[in-house]
Amino acid sequence: MRIHTVTFNPAIDHTITLDRLIPGEVHRARAVRRNAGGKGVNVASCLADWGADVVVHGLLGSDNAAPFDALFAAKGIEDRFIRVAGSTRVNLKLVDDAGTTDINLDGMAVDEALVAKVVSQLNVAVRSGDLVALSGSLPPGCPYDVYAAMVAQLRERGCRVLLDTSGLPLKHALDAPVLPHVIKPNRSELAAWTGQAAMDRAGLLAVAADLCRRGVELVVISMGEEGALFVSAQGAVRAHLALAGVASTVGAGDAMVAGLAAGLADGLPLERLARLATAFAVGKLGMAGPNLPELGAVRALAQEVSLSAMTMA
Repeated sequence: MRIHTVTFNPAIDHTITLDRLIPGEVHRARAVRRNAGGKGVNVASCLADWGADVVVHGLLGSDNAAPFDALFAAKGIEDRFIRVAGSTRVNLKLVDDAGTTDINLDGMAVDEALVAKVVSQLNVAVRSGDLVALSGSLPPGCPYDVYAAMVAQLRERGCRVLLDTSGLPLKHALDAPVLPHVIKPNRSELAAWTGQAAMDRAGLLAVAADLCRRGVELVVISMGEEGALFVSAQGAVRAHLALAGVASTVGAGDAMVAGLAAGLADGLPLERLARLATAFAVGKLGMAGPNLPELGAVRALAQEVSLSAMTMA
């Protein structure tokens, strides 16, 4: 099985570490780092560290593609990004002891012809049985229902589809007649889809169970420090691994998607899948950029994950 990731709105992540972020004040940076990023790129990078056969698709600005070229070459990732005139957006991440402040730009404007070119190229590249991860926001000009349409096409071709997005793209995908095999919203993204301001665990479990009845095979809901819920026809579990001394959670969600993809590729049952995905997310937190620690460390973390069975209504 090959794993394909799709990123319509990649980014170069410019991370600045500060002693303390004080709005309106002048700061001196403690450290500065630039990484090729965007959700699907981060997923692919972590999968490559795991040793997976991974292909990247999407749209990249040709003017500043060098960080992406270097990442893909260094990790042996097959690059099928389409280069377009202009520059890929640069997102700013300000990190201090209180956490991470993200300043994300919209990205390059695209048109439907470019989007169709990515979709067409992906449909040619995939084979029945491949896993496709559709990740992230959409740039200006990209139709909000593009993921919904791609899910239907990919499922018809015999692919498994993992979706990680939010807002209108998520709404279109979950309101469509053909649903993804796997989704990974966070708590606030799922609540927004339901039209609620906030949801407790019981509410999250009820929504996840309903999505499973409608045809989603696995719903994974990340809940920050509370861990994540994993819900499927096999049941529901909460996976949790305590964090200590973590200044930045940048990329943890993308690493969890990578862990899900790796576990799905290996056919893991629910509890082992939950352990692996959580280990990917926690392992990433100690690393700079979209990288995993060495594989033995990830496997050790998976054994430390605490699992709790959850009761669904």
